[in-house]
Amino acid sequence: MIRRVGRPGLVGLAARTAVVAGTANAMENRQMNRRAAAAEQQQAADAFQQQQMEQAAQAAVAAQAAVAPAVPAPVAAAPAAAPVDVTAELLKLADLHNAGALTDEEFAAAKSKLLS
Repeated sequence: MIRRVGRPGLVGLAARTAVVAGTANAMENRQMNRRAAAAEQQQAADAFQQQQMEQAAQAAVAAQAAVAPAVPAPVAAAPAAAPVDVTAELLKLADLHNAGALTDEEFAAAKSKLLS
């Protein structure tokens, strides 16, 4: 059998290609597995940190409730009467008196009530 020197034959070329492709696929799979494991570890760390923060917040609320006695919420006061504009009311009364809607006694009584 005569062996050719130089370039490999068709079978040798196919074998080399298969080895290279297999190695590339194996490396890609290994990298994907490493990334997936790192992502799982990160998620676990995030979940643990979130749990720690929630526990700390609950402890802070409990500590604050223990220190400060419960203060009842302030009761909303009834709305105060709107401040009366005395000058405007006196002018209205004067207009009513001048128009004849109020008598002198009614005008005097309303005016004294406004000024007191």
